[in-house]
Amino acid sequence: MIKRNVRFPCGDLKLEGTYFECKTGETAPAVVVCHPHPLYGGSMHNNVTLAIAEALARHGINTLLFNFRGVGSSQGSYGGGIAEQEDIKAALTFLQKELCSDSYLLGLAGYSFGAGVALPVACQDERVCAVALISPYIEDRRYDLLAGCTIPKLIVGGSRDDLVLPDEVRLYADKAAEPKEFKIIEGADHFWMGYERELTVEVAQFFGRFMER
Repeated sequence: MIKRNVRFPCGDLKLEGTYFECKTGETAPAVVVCHPHPLYGGSMHNNVTLAIAEALARHGINTLLFNFRGVGSSQGSYGGGIAEQEDIKAALTFLQKELCSDSYLLGLAGYSFGAGVALPVACQDERVCAVALISPYIEDRRYDLLAGCTIPKLIVGGSRDDLVLPDEVRLYADKAAEPKEFKIIEGADHFWMGYERELTVEVAQFFGRFMER
């Protein structure tokens, strides 16, 4: 695995990220990983997003971690979860250019706020072939997005999460269109400390199934 810092454009802004290139490099599929809420300390250095990126690269999937606008060295300011969707689209475009092709399989993974922002992009952007939603905080509980999204979806929560309750995660899964996978990991809370391995196994296996060429 090769890890390097990158910068890429989003409109007039420059966003920072870290690109994890697996051993097979340009021939591999790729996933953009979205971090939790910027106003509560969320960044690409979060334990969950970092663990996912490293696990995917070990499993043969190139991965891009990046900071939303206004976080770290990414330019701009917080966009209320709307402008951040443009950040994700820019990250997907960066991956296409990095892979020197617009035909490679691309996926999205998001944690908490990152999941809520990734969902509408995954449902509307034809470049995305699969999405993983971890402890998803979905603004206004957009069940309609889940019901109308027909790409493969993984929805994961922790049994001790008191911010996005397990019953809420289960309801998201119930409302989601097929194909979908759902998992509650026993003992994990919203921050996943000590449960990163259990989580990343689920995420890596999911993308491995749906992003094989």
